[in-house]
Amino acid sequence: MQLYQPFTQFTFDNKHCFLSGDKVIDTQKITVFPQGLIQQYNLLDRPFKMLDERMLSYADIQIPVCATTLSCLDALENKMETALKQGYDGLKAMPEMLLFQWAGKIVYGIIFNELQAAIKQNHASADGFNMSQGLIHKFAHLHTMLQSIIQPVTFEDFTPWSIFLYRVKNPANEFTYRDEINTLTFSLRMNDFGLVINLQDNGLNHLYHQAVLDKIKGKTLHPIQFEELSARVFYSAYLFNRLPQYHIIPTATQVFMSAMPVRGMSNKPIFDDWQAKTYAQVLENFWKRWQILLLQIIKNPQQPISYLFDADGDFVDCDTVQPPMVL
Repeated sequence: MQLYQPFTQFTFDNKHCFLSGDKVIDTQKITVFPQGLIQQYNLLDRPFKMLDERMLSYADIQIPVCATTLSCLDALENKMETALKQGYDGLKAMPEMLLFQWAGKIVYGIIFNELQAAIKQNHASADGFNMSQGLIHKFAHLHTMLQSIIQPVTFEDFTPWSIFLYRVKNPANEFTYRDEINTLTFSLRMNDFGLVINLQDNGLNHLYHQAVLDKIKGKTLHPIQFEELSARVFYSAYLFNRLPQYHIIPTATQVFMSAMPVRGMSNKPIFDDWQAKTYAQVLENFWKRWQILLLQIIKNPQQPISYLFDADGDFVDCDTVQPPMVL
């Protein structure tokens, strides 16, 4: 099996398939966000802010594909479209590998667009294009993992992701998406569910939040509760201070990936210390639609307010949650 490695030569043009590297006929492109979602939630003109402050629409974010990749992606998208329409129950029944591939394609597609813009911008400058080795390492490994969409890739005795999926009492026709490409974290809230995925942490964020997850297992969440959970996961992904390493062995029939021990040679904890004030700043951003200000969140500096848990640390039933009214 041949692995395509676009980060070796920084090949991010529109003449090569983003996933396989094969030549693209007539620069064929597809939208990063599935057409079904774009149509269902009127995303055609909804603004999407890129890292360089450009404003695109969800439909503007596109990636080049060859016919073979397109066929494989269509199969994946069709399965996911059915599951998304069924909501929480449909996604719960899906293999985690497919959720990872589907979310990973969206996040990597956005990264592809960001890199195209950065390379184009830096070609016009004397400094050339520079990017941290840590990010190259993460993005390249994500790309290798996503090649499982088009050829057999086996993750040996590990899963690269942490997946958090909950039933959520969302308003009708609500669609809330966010990502953090530096930590490869994805969040989507729509229909009757909320989904957060860390795409490259080898399951460690899930373990980190185990005490919280035990309390909310099987619970239905209010949207503000799910956004609080998302804030916790996005923040812990930022605190995750290791760069996962992998052995990659291509053979004639498939590619094998195995994870090296994350602890490595360091005795330092895998996650940096949780800082209540920094977490509160993250939470303020996730609660923006309810207009809850940072000063309200950290009225008690050591105990930011929570809609997930009461003062005794017990789960708050979603039907009793009363967030501020948004005018």
